[in-house]
Amino acid sequence: MRILTLGLALAALALPAMAQAPAPAAAPLPVSVPPAADVATPEAAVQAIYAVISGPAGQPRDWARMRGLFVPGGMLMATGSPKTGGVRTRVLTVEDYVATASKTMEANGFYEHGVTGHIWRYAHIATITSPYESRHAPGEAPFARGINVFELMFDGTRWWVTSIYWEGETPGFPLPPEAEAQLKAK
Repeated sequence: MRILTLGLALAALALPAMAQAPAPAAAPLPVSVPPAADVATPEAAVQAIYAVISGPAGQPRDWARMRGLFVPGGMLMATGSPKTGGVRTRVLTVEDYVATASKTMEANGFYEHGVTGHIWRYAHIATITSPYESRHAPGEAPFARGINVFELMFDGTRWWVTSIYWEGETPGFPLPPEAEAQLKAK
């Protein structure tokens, strides 16, 4: 009986220690240091994002390059009106975006062409609005259009994407004439 009691007491003491043990760290995801040209200006960082996500069916995207363009903790947010009504924003981490988009982009091909619209800079931050068109192959008619809003930060050495926020065009919300003109002038 004493041995059983001693065993239970030791097990009870060990449980809190085991519960507090840190979880094993996940394997780090590949991140590449982007070429200096990708992060030299806010506009270059925006075009590098478009280059990463665009490509033919069957082509894996360079997600390590994408991760290297974003500040740690960067976000991607899609806003729109679901068929059920209202307005909804879906917030994604870079990893959420990669997991959601990679299979679809690789299976169907995806090319997003965006133009630099308005640029607003102050000190170490920049905001760029970028009207875009999405296609499954170059030369096809766009299957989607909308406006991306890129937020960026300059750390004294390079530009980092902190967030991308977008909304697709709908019949109720067509692109503004200025955005139409920017896409046509591409």
